Amino acid sequence: MKLQLKGVTKRFGTFTANDQIDLTVQPGEIHALLGENGAGKSTLMNTIYGLHSPNEGEILLDDKRVTFDGPGDAVEAGIGMVHQHFMLIPVFSVTESVMLGYEPTKTAGMIDFAEARHRVQEISARFGFDVDPDAMIEDLPVGAQQRVEIIKALSRDARVLILDEPTAVLTPQETDELISIMRQLKEAGTSIVFITHKLREVRAIADKITVIRRGKIVGEALPESTETELASLMVGREVNLATQKEPATPGEIGFSVEGLTVVSGSGKVVLDNVSLSIARGEILCVAGVDGNGQTELAQAILGLRSAVAGTISLDGTNLRRMSVKERLNAGIGFVPEDRSTDGVIPAFSITENFVLDQYDQQPYSNGVAMRPSVMREAAVNQTSRFDVRLGTVDDPISTLSGGNQQKVVLAREMSRDIRLFLASQPTRGLDVGSIEFVHRTIIEERDKGTPCLIVSTELDEVSNLADRIAVMYRGVVVGIVPGDTNRDVLGLMMAGVPVEEAYTQAEQHHTILGEADEEAQA
Repeated sequence: MKLQLKGVTKRFGTFTANDQIDLTVQPGEIHALLGENGAGKSTLMNTIYGLHSPNEGEILLDDKRVTFDGPGDAVEAGIGMVHQHFMLIPVFSVTESVMLGYEPTKTAGMIDFAEARHRVQEISARFGFDVDPDAMIEDLPVGAQQRVEIIKALSRDARVLILDEPTAVLTPQETDELISIMRQLKEAGTSIVFITHKLREVRAIADKITVIRRGKIVGEALPESTETELASLMVGREVNLATQKEPATPGEIGFSVEGLTVVSGSGKVVLDNVSLSIARGEILCVAGVDGNGQTELAQAILGLRSAVAGTISLDGTNLRRMSVKERLNAGIGFVPEDRSTDGVIPAFSITENFVLDQYDQQPYSNGVAMRPSVMREAAVNQTSRFDVRLGTVDDPISTLSGGNQQKVVLAREMSRDIRLFLASQPTRGLDVGSIEFVHRTIIEERDKGTPCLIVSTELDEVSNLADRIAVMYRGVVVGIVPGDTNRDVLGLMMAGVPVEEAYTQAEQHHTILGEADEEAQA
């Protein structure tokens, strides 16, 4: 089925999310929509899927104009969508999840579970999905849950399949499996719209690439384009994708956790006997698929979550019994995972946000009253140093872009004397240019001799920054490996494979690939 968009525009109040979008996806084509987070990609796909109505323009399927009052209309027309955050019910089986809302019935209106189960088995076998129709969703790994979402779309005869950031929660091995599935779907004639911001993946799978920036299409490219060329299209200027850094010269251990255990409110162990240490002048990155305890680790270190066991030591002092404020005063610089919720107060000015955790200390307070002029001067100096694009520091921080808000958070945390730099997902939602700046800033902090703990689900970021990598799986540190460790090894560890076994499996995999290449050449 051919999908066409002609002049599609979507506004939310005065904000234009999509501006005069023209796009054509041919039958049996994998068409990548590439752009940074916030560029308007998901809004555009939600409009195609009937979740939004366009303010202007038209959508055509096989040259016939269509209008949708909701996703049900899009599904009936042959459009399926796999959302970035899966729409599955944990306590349902695979079969129940697939047929939900489109239950096959027998005579007398009874649900035909046997027919639904057969449909799941048939699609799973056809594409090699290897999904048990009787398995419970909550028991499936993330990669298998995504296959269930694809089966759900295909069971409704989707001929256009939209995949919204489908690799965001996958290991490298699961990403490879998804790419293989996409190729099979393409060969079967399914048109695929692949939304992503990951350059490596788009070059591996796309037949055609459309780049969107700030709601507008800014260019088209072929998969042969280099990552640098694609990144330049995304941000509108030349970008250096390789992070430049000298080898670390680590000193004494500056920070450590030993036997750290954290239990959720429901009684689930979310951190299980975690131990790691970081030397002064070293970056330790914590890698893993989102949801495996990384967020809880960062929160426990700062004191946002209480530990039931273990120690948290900064320069030999156990912080575990300290409050959040006391830990910040002890020298932790913290960049939270969600800057809009935990990092800034949108209605406050840039200056006020700059001193959120220091307003009661010298030089911003004399012990009795705050000193606004000193605060403002410091904010002006630091925002200039961090190249924050702003009107004045008196403006609400909500007037800044996401990247510039992140720079304010970085400036705030790095403007004081810190003894541990702790950042969780430091570049999530940032454009390539802002990522370049953040990485350079973190490396500069390392080179001052500060221990740096970076939590990231982006393997490219981990590989660029890390001197060592700790991989987490289900609340446990699977192992700690050098920063230049092969992605295949890291991917296996992210799936829970122990370190030595991960190295062995990765080596065997490369041997098999090498033998296959030799046979093909012969």
